[in-house]
Amino acid sequence: MRPNKRTWLAASAAVTAVAGVALATQVAFADTAFSATFEDGSTSGWSKSGGTWSVVTDGTKVLQQSNAGSENAREFAGDSGWTDYTVQASVKPLSLGSGGFAGLLARSTSSTTFYRLALLPGNTVQLQAVNSGSVTVLGSVSRTVSTGTWYTLAIAVNGSSISGSVNGTTVATASNSSITKGRIGLQTAYSSANFDNVTVTTGGTSPTPSQTTGSPTASASPSPSRSASTSPSPSTSQPPSSALYVSPTGNAGNPGTQASPTTLASAITRVTAGGTIYVRGGTYSLSSTITIAAGNNGTSGALKNITAYPGETPVLNFSAQSEDPANRGLSVNGNYWHITGLVVERAGDNGISIGGSNNTIERVVTQFNRDSGLQISRIASDTPKANWPANNLIISSESHDNADSDGEDADGFAAKLTIGTGNVFRYDVSHNNIDDGWDLYTKTDTGAIGPVTIQDSLSYNNGTLSNGQVNTNGDRNGYKLGGEDIGVNHVVQRSIAYKNGHHGFTYNSNPGSMTISNNLSVDNAERNFSFDEGTSTFRNNTSCRYASGGSNDKTIGNTDSSNQFWTGTNGSRCTNYSGALAWSFASDGHLVVTLGGRTVSL
Repeated sequence: MRPNKRTWLAASAAVTAVAGVALATQVAFADTAFSATFEDGSTSGWSKSGGTWSVVTDGTKVLQQSNAGSENAREFAGDSGWTDYTVQASVKPLSLGSGGFAGLLARSTSSTTFYRLALLPGNTVQLQAVNSGSVTVLGSVSRTVSTGTWYTLAIAVNGSSISGSVNGTTVATASNSSITKGRIGLQTAYSSANFDNVTVTTGGTSPTPSQTTGSPTASASPSPSRSASTSPSPSTSQPPSSALYVSPTGNAGNPGTQASPTTLASAITRVTAGGTIYVRGGTYSLSSTITIAAGNNGTSGALKNITAYPGETPVLNFSAQSEDPANRGLSVNGNYWHITGLVVERAGDNGISIGGSNNTIERVVTQFNRDSGLQISRIASDTPKANWPANNLIISSESHDNADSDGEDADGFAAKLTIGTGNVFRYDVSHNNIDDGWDLYTKTDTGAIGPVTIQDSLSYNNGTLSNGQVNTNGDRNGYKLGGEDIGVNHVVQRSIAYKNGHHGFTYNSNPGSMTISNNLSVDNAERNFSFDEGTSTFRNNTSCRYASGGSNDKTIGNTDSSNQFWTGTNGSRCTNYSGALAWSFASDGHLVVTLGGRTVSL
């Protein structure tokens, strides 16, 4: 299998702040400048030169070049002014004719001038410089190239340094200054192939923004644009040789060096406190849960780290699992772990489950899982309450398109049923999940959960998947904050609910004393704020409705004139929050949200 990410719109290199305390005060940085998955069936934004190209279904939607007799079949995208970036794509050769290839292009200045990483017949991969059709081989390796197999190809161009890799393993790194800037491309010659999950990521200076590829998704409203980075940081510095390394082709018995990588499951059992596991880019096709066992702990001064290799995107794909509560993706039951930059998708239950404490989950994406994308809950039913997961931080992360078969339980983020105190979500985005954006459900047979804090986050279009699918069994709220008449004093600050399928912020039978402050709720299908009981405190919240429908807000508790709730008319602050939603992560991980081109200030 291969990565499967939604189309991302390039972000501007800078966002103009408006008056007030901004949701994100740092300069926006387009770590991910471009991405296309072809899930909407469109090739808008791509330009063809030769061949027969169309979007077809290969598990998910992919772009296919089907004319195996075409000498030069190319599709180009992006900006001709792009200079330093990494382009990555999933490539599946369907046929490889004599003298043919399937490949990925970078810095294309014309249809015959670019850098190319090519899968060749005869089990060869080459990094090439092509100038006006003349080919110079910059590096070549022998490795198995099979038709019907997906490969993750990546080209990194940085000044005169050109590097290519396949499934996270470097093919060649060379110095070549003949081509300084240009677009990206896909190409076959005398071959046919499928292409998917094309991304362009940057460190340093952001490239010129490009248009999104494909038409808006078939949801109830146009899909907000974003440029969410999945890389751990814009750093391109080399990691230490003393770390452990894993790759999609790693072997559990290998030592875990860069030259001989191991598996993630094996590395987890070997890493010492303060140590780091670097996960190379590419797709890891997995059928069993990857577990960090209880007792496998770092310390407060020496965390155990799992991080994406700089500039690469590792995708843990669990599509081989059936839908079952036992079939989770990554299960974090140890304490003091820091996990950065992974994509976890298509697990039979939670993408990431957290049963340990004092862990940090940063810049992850959980998508297309068959229960909540990321959930914090106890490890087992006999876990004593004193050991329920506590003090976990989920930061600068995205969770979307998680859906179970009955449509009732798959949220973006969940901290529910059995959690301790001190769990925090900050700068997170939850969207297009079949149930809720956030679920903090508590239950009478387990007792009250610990208070959760949600800060500077965004929840939108929940209840409707990106493909337009709706399940009426789903609750479809932005932030669901309770359950079963048990009072828990959650804190929700400076967060946004936008066009969710039911309520924006709802108490959900939580009669506690929550703190709900400086939040914005816009055009949710029922109430923007729905609190029917309790003694919660509401300060500086804003509710706006531009679309027809919906009901008046209801807030019982401690409210004052600092709030502008919706009771049939918009307050004065709503002039700042009309228009299309867009978002991005700044280079330091802060969330930047705009409405109608204006930065949201809460």
